[in-house]
Amino acid sequence: MSAFIDAVANSFKDDGVIAQATPQFKPRSGQTDMAMAVAETVESGGELVVEAGTGVGKTYAYLVPVLLSGKRALVSTATKALQDQLFSRDIPKLIDALNLPVRVALLKGRGSYLCTLRLSQARQSHDASLRIHAHALSKIEKWAQSTRSGDLSELSGLDDRSPVIPLVTSNRDNCLGSPCPQFKSCHVNLARKEAMAADVVVINHHLFFADLNVRETGMAELLPSVQTVVFDEAHQLNEIGIHFLGRHVSSSQLLELTRDILGAGVQLARGLVDWTLICSVLEKSSRDLRLTAQHERSGSRLRWAEPVPDGIETAEWLMAMAQLQVALEAALAALDTVSEMAPDFVRLHERVSMQLASLHHFQNACSEGAVRWVELGTQIRLVESPLDISHAVQTHMLKRTMVQDTENPSPGARVQHLEIERANQTFRTSSGDRNPAWIFTSATLGEDDQMRWFTEPCGLSHARKLRVASPFNYEGMSSIYVPPGMPKPNDPQHTRTVAAFVEKHARQLGGRTLVLTTTLNAMRHIGEALTAALGQSGELEVLVQGQGPKRRLMERFREGNTEGGLGCVLVASASFWEGFDVPGNALQMVVIDKLPFPPPNDPLVEARSQRLELMGKSSFSDYSLPEAAVALKQGAGRLIRSETDKGLLVICDPRLTGMAYGRRLMATLPPMRKISNASDFEAAVAELTRTSTTL
Repeated sequence: MSAFIDAVANSFKDDGVIAQATPQFKPRSGQTDMAMAVAETVESGGELVVEAGTGVGKTYAYLVPVLLSGKRALVSTATKALQDQLFSRDIPKLIDALNLPVRVALLKGRGSYLCTLRLSQARQSHDASLRIHAHALSKIEKWAQSTRSGDLSELSGLDDRSPVIPLVTSNRDNCLGSPCPQFKSCHVNLARKEAMAADVVVINHHLFFADLNVRETGMAELLPSVQTVVFDEAHQLNEIGIHFLGRHVSSSQLLELTRDILGAGVQLARGLVDWTLICSVLEKSSRDLRLTAQHERSGSRLRWAEPVPDGIETAEWLMAMAQLQVALEAALAALDTVSEMAPDFVRLHERVSMQLASLHHFQNACSEGAVRWVELGTQIRLVESPLDISHAVQTHMLKRTMVQDTENPSPGARVQHLEIERANQTFRTSSGDRNPAWIFTSATLGEDDQMRWFTEPCGLSHARKLRVASPFNYEGMSSIYVPPGMPKPNDPQHTRTVAAFVEKHARQLGGRTLVLTTTLNAMRHIGEALTAALGQSGELEVLVQGQGPKRRLMERFREGNTEGGLGCVLVASASFWEGFDVPGNALQMVVIDKLPFPPPNDPLVEARSQRLELMGKSSFSDYSLPEAAVALKQGAGRLIRSETDKGLLVICDPRLTGMAYGRRLMATLPPMRKISNASDFEAAVAELTRTSTTL
């Protein structure tokens, strides 16, 4: 055993450096097992996939080997909030405990950093709508004088959904690059320089995949010099990856482009081109594209297997696409005449060219191995997406050929193999002639030991795999209950019955309840019913997703009924199924309305299902069930977050106990005590109530 492996093992002993620096630390066999597996992978290279249950301490389990190795490392998380936690709390604490001279940098996407040029332009703009945001702009201007990083997360009180943020940040479309007069002091470029000089760089998955797609985030330079890459919350990799690796055209992008052309034209080249005419035509054609689907429900995804998306009149669609092309070509010609006058026009010319290229792509057949659809909201969005990220992972990240099990590959495959091997050789040489280590970890990566739900779409079937169970005593800490007599999920009475159930038992618990729904429609109906029954009477505070930023709702829920406040019920969907962490008595009951099967009419779900059927597999057993199992496990994981938590998990879907596949889903959940009748459940609620009021 090497000195490095010994050092990692000793760090997790009851008298190790972590225990000395952290009084509440307790050695856990699962955490040590994971740390040793990570250390071995860091030392020898290759890929490791680790599912580490809640309470294992996976963050320290991968950080300690990464820091002790002395190798350059990239740590990627799912969200900017987790990035900040790693950079500001976890890594500094370990660096102090291990007494290591490690330089750490935080790197986010452009939209997280103040753009001083855009800030000055926002103040100079005559847009009347900016008057509404004058106070927020003043606050940002004051902060801009003192900030070193320019990271907007430093600015307290700024809503992360504020409409001011796009006005004072840049994106790939509107950034001027090196010709920008503020280039030397640009916060984005300074952050990239710090990342290039650091030993450990903390990023997020969005930034990583944005680089794989467009190679403009700085990762193209950074990645080859890194010897270890860790993806925390890796269960989100596939869905985040396909978003960035696909193609998109949206009317919101086009309208923003229109505004930028008009602003630059009037300011820098007034009178040389009829900018108002050019932009009014482009704006109208962008809005007309959305009007082609005006009769379709907002929020829906329209299949696009034929030349025209489902539900849209062929003639209207083709006309709108043609008019948009003509409008973009006219804008391009106008920008051609003034492109040498200012860098703004050069960048605008590039943006229009890219939009034209994407529009041409969508006028041709869908790429092989991809699926196409149209998303409808207040705007329209054209999307083409790969079905998974396996090809990108193998060829761009791991630098491997996708040719498998073929003794005599085709000439094209041999060429691809040679190209990838050359890239791999370059990667290895710049990484010190060693195989880089790739670590993928999350609390939920699949329902089986091979974690196929995660490894297959991510191209990691041949990676080393490890599952580490949670150390929590779930049977003693929690119970699971499927209320008998619940209507079937498709019954119109189902949502009303769920709301009545929650109303009764949340009142008994004094709040302390999280309701997770599978649809926004159910969330709204349950939220309205609980607000009418509990909120308006002042008994409890009912919080509903969308009422405010997620962070603010979480903070209010954690406060619970402390300091004389009301107890809380939170009704949420989508993002609250994961990343919602409320240890302690503020959360004692999690209610899930339905089993979270993927929507069968979603174009991406349909395409993935069809691919499996063509392979001779079952779309339900091999796709829908694993998807539901992982989502259900994520939702159930909100209940027990610490060793002292106690609570009840309620799943209001009779299929969990009434269908054969219910046993498969139940097996993926933590080993909670099962409650089968209403009287036992009432007793469990009463016990929780007594416990809550005596603490």
